[in-house]
Amino acid sequence: MSEHLLAGVVTPIARQSNLGELTYARLKEIIVAGSFPPNEKLTVRSVAAALGVSTTPARDAINRLLSEGALVNEGPKTVVIPSLTLDALDEVTATRLALEGLAAERSVLAAAPADVTALELMQAAINSGLDAADYREVLKVNREFHFLIYRLSGWPRLVAMIESLWLRVGPSLNELYPDFAQNRRGVSNHMAAIDGLRAKDGAKVRFAMEQDIRDGYVRLKAMITSRG
Repeated sequence: MSEHLLAGVVTPIARQSNLGELTYARLKEIIVAGSFPPNEKLTVRSVAAALGVSTTPARDAINRLLSEGALVNEGPKTVVIPSLTLDALDEVTATRLALEGLAAERSVLAAAPADVTALELMQAAINSGLDAADYREVLKVNREFHFLIYRLSGWPRLVAMIESLWLRVGPSLNELYPDFAQNRRGVSNHMAAIDGLRAKDGAKVRFAMEQDIRDGYVRLKAMITSRG
């Protein structure tokens, strides 16, 4: 990705003391959100320029994400977002169903009316993004929607494990659009989750979020299979 294109999806990091950690967190965040599609090329220079940092924190962030499997080396100075294989998709999906289902079910323990309102506003933003075909914004807010629910579980280690799975699957969500936007199955799943949170019905929230994962799996599997 050129520095110009990268700058279009990344905002610079404000000057802080721990630039290394902030650079890693920001780069991880945009990968999890699906801002970059699979096979997107990144360089230390492009990441550093887009985030407004030197090459050292950019290189450190890339190396950490390489060790986590979120990036893979393509050459001495270039890394890419890896594509999902069918085996990897099966493993990630089964693990997501277990972990995200657990977090979703626990979310009702701490959910307050303000959280329900926040989710409703996020869903309105998703709907607007779908209407405008702004799929980058849809992916970003979709990630925020899911992780607001998961953080309500009160188990930060569980949320961290879920985030590691999204590092692997997030970029491939790009490839679901625009087709995935046409049936809007995700909208109905999200609305069911909101209704479950409002009613303090953990089983309903869990089912809604699991169904969201399953719907995405069907589309991703078809996409991977079509590649041959």
